Amino acid sequence: MRILLIEDEPEMASVLKTALERQDIIVDHAATLADAEAVARLGHHDAVVLDRRLPDGDGLSLIPRLRALHLDVPVIALTALSGLDDRVAGLDAGADDYMVKPFATVELVARLNALHRRSFTTRANQVMVGRLTYDFRHREALVEDQALELPRRERLVLETLIRRPGRTIMRGALEEAVYALDDEIGSNALDAHISRLRRKLDDVAAGIEIRAIRNLGYLLRAAS
Repeated sequence: MRILLIEDEPEMASVLKTALERQDIIVDHAATLADAEAVARLGHHDAVVLDRRLPDGDGLSLIPRLRALHLDVPVIALTALSGLDDRVAGLDAGADDYMVKPFATVELVARLNALHRRSFTTRANQVMVGRLTYDFRHREALVEDQALELPRRERLVLETLIRRPGRTIMRGALEEAVYALDDEIGSNALDAHISRLRRKLDDVAAGIEIRAIRNLGYLLRAAS
């Protein structure tokens, strides 16, 4: 899952970003409405978490702008405004959920996961290539029912490639799926993740090969 976090308080943003990334959620952060709209226009997010009180206006004002851009991304509004009228206003403005500060980060993660699960109602929950089955709902790779333990970024690489087996995934699309916008990416970082992933797939005889497509990206397919 990749989310856009819109929060102007640096300490709060840092705490939330760290907590969410520990749950394998990629977080792009913006501190103002203007920056948030610019990032949202990229259209790469599974959810938006926005604070209402921002330096350049009410966070809720972003929601109609997103809809005008045909970005039907779910939104969770965060606020210190706890009155019933404030909560109703947030939901009426188009927010899918509303959380009052202070809140537990585990609850925010649970609500994000609930919103994200909705996207799987019309989508296959599992894909099998070779001897490996990838379960998107549980974000788990299995080889003959045995879980394959993978670090977060290697798993994100596998998840991105296996969504489209037999098709070339551009390098930029892979980096976008694995790294947040403000992550510092070494020139060979992605290649290193893929090299380690290949070794682990070979070690368990997963029956999968990941081919480098020169000057383009990578392709995952069943081993011949």
